[in-house]
Amino acid sequence: MLSLRTFARSVPRTLSRSIATASRSSFLSVPKNGFLQASLKQATRPSYAAFSTSSAFRQSPAEGKVLYKQNIKLTPIFFVQGDIELVAKLEDELKHEKASGLEDLETSVQNIQYVLQNNSWEVKDVPGEQEVVLSKKFGNEEIRLTFTVADLQNLSEQEDFDDSAFADEMDFQGHQPVNQGRGAPGTVAQHPEDRIAPADREIDDLDRDMEPSFPARVNITIEKPGNGSLLIQTVAQDGLFQIEEVSYFSKPDLAHAQTAEQDWTRQSLYAGPPFENLDEDLQTFLERYLEERGINAELANMIPDYIQVKEQKEYVRWLENVKNFVAA
Repeated sequence: MLSLRTFARSVPRTLSRSIATASRSSFLSVPKNGFLQASLKQATRPSYAAFSTSSAFRQSPAEGKVLYKQNIKLTPIFFVQGDIELVAKLEDELKHEKASGLEDLETSVQNIQYVLQNNSWEVKDVPGEQEVVLSKKFGNEEIRLTFTVADLQNLSEQEDFDDSAFADEMDFQGHQPVNQGRGAPGTVAQHPEDRIAPADREIDDLDRDMEPSFPARVNITIEKPGNGSLLIQTVAQDGLFQIEEVSYFSKPDLAHAQTAEQDWTRQSLYAGPPFENLDEDLQTFLERYLEERGINAELANMIPDYIQVKEQKEYVRWLENVKNFVAA
C-alpha cells in the first residue's frame, strides 16, 4: 500500500491528466460547420507537433481570416512505481540526516566557530564543491591552506581494507582465552589487560574511547610579492601538522597548480627532500615557522572537524538534488 506521502505526491499527476483530458474533450466538441470542415479537408498535414506546445491556425482561403486558435499541449507522462519508492526513501533519509546529522557533530561545530571567531582566517567554502580554502595576510605574505572533503571518503575505503586485513591476521594467529595458555607447570598465562590494576582500568577504557582524529591532507602556500612562494605539504591529525615536504617555486601559480599544465610543470621541478630526511634542528625551525603564522595545534584540531561538518552538509545537499531530479 502506498504511503500517504506517496499518495499526496501522485495527486498533482492525476489532476494534470484530468485537465489534459478535459482540454481534448473541448477541442473535439467544436460545433460542426460546413465551411470549417471544408477548410480542414484542405489541410494536408496537422498544424501542431506532438510532444510540444504550438498554436494551430485555420484561415479562409478566400478571405484570409483566422477562424480559430487552439493551444495544444501534448506531454507524455511517465511515472514508475520504482521512482515513487526511491523518492520516498530519499525523503526518509533526508529527514533523518536533518534531524540528527549536525547534532552528532555539535562539538565539532563549536570548535570550528571558536577557532574562526578568534583568528583572522577567511574561509572560502563553496556549496557543492569538495575543496575548502583558508586564507589570511601575515605582513606582506599571503597564506593559504587548502584541504578537501575527499580525505574523509578515502579514509572510509582505507578503514574497510584495514579491518579486513586485521580480521585475517586474527584468524591466522588465533586467540587464547583469558588466563589460559601453555605456561610452565603451575603457571597461568596472562593477557596484557590482566596486568592492569582495577583502579586504572577505567582510565584505560576512557583513553580507548577517545579515538584519534583522521588524517587530513593540508597544502599550505606562503607567497611573497615578487619572491615566489613556498608549498608545504602537511597532514593534520591529533593537533599536529606533520610536514611531509617543503618546496619553493619562483612562479606562485605553480604552487597552486590550478590547471593540468601547471601541475605537469610542477612535477618536473625539484621539490626538495622528504622532510624527515632534513636535519632535526632544521625540522624544528620549519615547524616553528608555521606556528608563528597561526598554523598551530588549534588549527590542526579544527580542520578534521571542518571536513566532517562539510561532508555532512554536502551529503544532505546531494540527497536533495537526487530526490528533486527523480521527482521532477
